[in-house]
Amino acid sequence: MYWKYASALMFVVFAIWARTELKLMSRREENKEEAFWKRERESNNVRRKPIDHLDYVHIPESLPFDLHADNLEIQECIKIINGLINEPILNLTGFSNTDLKIKYGTANITTLSIADQNYTLMATTLQKWADELIKLSCDKEAYDILKFLVSTNVDIGKTYRLLGKFYLKEGDTASFDELVKTAQNTNSMNTKYIVSSLKDMKKDYDL
Repeated sequence: MYWKYASALMFVVFAIWARTELKLMSRREENKEEAFWKRERESNNVRRKPIDHLDYVHIPESLPFDLHADNLEIQECIKIINGLINEPILNLTGFSNTDLKIKYGTANITTLSIADQNYTLMATTLQKWADELIKLSCDKEAYDILKFLVSTNVDIGKTYRLLGKFYLKEGDTASFDELVKTAQNTNSMNTKYIVSSLKDMKKDYDL
């Protein structure tokens, strides 16, 4: 009989706890949503600020534009990259539109969004270009592309893994360690995963 009452009491206590937790979660979500919309309203009133000083990405002329230019996949990559050379390119990974409006003004959001989209297109195209060059055994040229990508704080995990593998293969642990530091400074949700995968790669290499 005692255990029967104890079980019933435990069920009641659990039910009260669960109900309280649900209320708290609901309240936290409401507060979070309210804070978001408050910040969004404030961002819409921020005046235009200068953006000329931002760290725009410039595609280097040293990329291997003439190498295997008859390859259809590479042709397409070169065409896209050539089309971006004179366009504004900014790596704005990790910044929401609200963040950008607060920092640089509402009037700049379209320009900044286009520059960010250009960066995404550039990064994915360069990665594809490097992949194709590796298939064709043009490793040096491929890794030159990857090095440039890393210099822009790209957050593509494959870029870091391929370049990390190259450094370890060459015994260039100093460059590998610098690669890890660069990965740690990326402003992305992928940062922890990229750094972790590089460190695991180094452990396997040390073994």
